[in-house]
Amino acid sequence: MQALLFCPYVDESAVLTVILQQAGFTVRSIRNLEQAIAQWPEQPSELILIVLPLKNQATGQQISMLRGQTLSSIITITEIIPEETHIEWLEAGADLIISRPYSNRTLLAEIKALMRRTAGMPFFSLPTLTQSNLVLDPSLRTVQVSNRDPIHLTQLEFRLLYTLMTHVGQIIPTTNIVEHVWGFSGEGNQELVRGLIKRLRLKIEPDQKNPIYILTEPGIGYYFNRFTEGN
Repeated sequence: MQALLFCPYVDESAVLTVILQQAGFTVRSIRNLEQAIAQWPEQPSELILIVLPLKNQATGQQISMLRGQTLSSIITITEIIPEETHIEWLEAGADLIISRPYSNRTLLAEIKALMRRTAGMPFFSLPTLTQSNLVLDPSLRTVQVSNRDPIHLTQLEFRLLYTLMTHVGQIIPTTNIVEHVWGFSGEGNQELVRGLIKRLRLKIEPDQKNPIYILTEPGIGYYFNRFTEGN
């Protein structure tokens, strides 16, 4: 397993690296969080540990951007923060917020417990789906389009495509997609869904400007199109 560590403090970064290694992770330290977010599809990790000072106003936005890219666990370490900020970060997508001072032993135990709880969707127990010339294989997390080479999907891409393919022809509202894919309810985030739809279309659609598999119902949501090749 790999962990992504963002910590601007050298001494604390060294301590956190050891803790993550004790939890079973290979640690990749970064200095530019925005760049890591942009490169996430090419360099994913199972865990993200972010250490930021209280005055960093962009923290909630950065957490939201990361959550839009991945289902991986997100932990933040900070000074004691107001309840409103704590709630904001959790709603943005953080799984665990640690306040200083913290115990190294307790942090290690909390990381291990979090990883047990967020082991991920049991893809191996889901059936293979075949719809409209697409074959979705949950065990490998791949999709095959018209007998071409299988294409690997991220967890989010898989959840989205699986949700759409199990409701062929049914319009799924954006808020429902957020709940199915990201696992939380509420008004949802249209930008998260729109970005994920775009990435998935890049992988499966012959022409992204004229999609044939994933179609948009303006103002409502998306649906998987039922058709046969040649129609």
